[in-house]
Amino acid sequence: MRELQFAVPVRIVPSPDQPVEEIYGVEQAMDFLSDWPTGKQGKLYQTAFNACFGASVGIMTSEEACRAFAAFCRASGIMAKDMMRPRKRGDEPEMLPI
Repeated sequence: MRELQFAVPVRIVPSPDQPVEEIYGVEQAMDFLSDWPTGKQGKLYQTAFNACFGASVGIMTSEEACRAFAAFCRASGIMAKDMMRPRKRGDEPEMLPI
C-alpha cells in the first residue's frame, strides 16, 4: 500500500557492528518496533508504535508515523548520522543535527 510508505526512508544502525538499514514504511517500522526489547520500551517507543499502528488502520498519516518513528530512533541512538529529517508535504528535507 503506497499510502503507508514514508516519503523519506528512516535510516538506522540497529547496533554498532551492523550496517545502515532503511525503514521504508509503516509496516516495516512496526516490525522493527515489535522486536524492540521490552525493558527498553518507554514513552517514545509507545508513541512511535501507536502512530505506526494508527497509520496502519487509517486514523493517522504515514508522515505522522514516520516523524514519531524517527523521533524514537533519534532518542534511542540508532539513527544513522546521515539521516535526513522527515518532512511535511511541500517542505524541503533537511539534515538532522548530529
